[in-house]
Amino acid sequence: MSDDEMLKVTVDKFTFLVPTDRLYSDAGVWVKVEEGRARLGLSDYLQQSSGDVAFAKVEPVGTKLQRGDDFADIETVKVDVSVPSPVQGTIMEINPALAEASELINQDPYEKGWVAGIELADWEADRVQLLNPSGYLALVKDQAEAEMKK
Repeated sequence: MSDDEMLKVTVDKFTFLVPTDRLYSDAGVWVKVEEGRARLGLSDYLQQSSGDVAFAKVEPVGTKLQRGDDFADIETVKVDVSVPSPVQGTIMEINPALAEASELINQDPYEKGWVAGIELADWEADRVQLLNPSGYLALVKDQAEAEMKK
């Protein structure tokens, strides 16, 4: 992914990347739609603020999801994160690489570190609930600045 396809914001010494080819939930989950299916993963901000991923447990293939249902649990050195689905549909695929190398979520959150593939149930309804890249970038900036003040 080239730099011109990325938005970025730096807060203190941390830089967070936001690709422009997908949409985002306010919980930090990205959605990239390809031919009626969506790939889901953790945003750069979510993975950086959660810490190094030790283990990723994804709901099994065939699981039906409503928007807001947890589709994955991510264990990191700092916290355990339940990851809510930003879309409704059925899990059709789980990233097989995560079983052996869950750290891919940290190393390459937007490509090799994707988490699940979903057959979309109602993309038109789900899409309006999501943030565009610049909207998500503004949210990340606000959240990161608030975190720095703690």
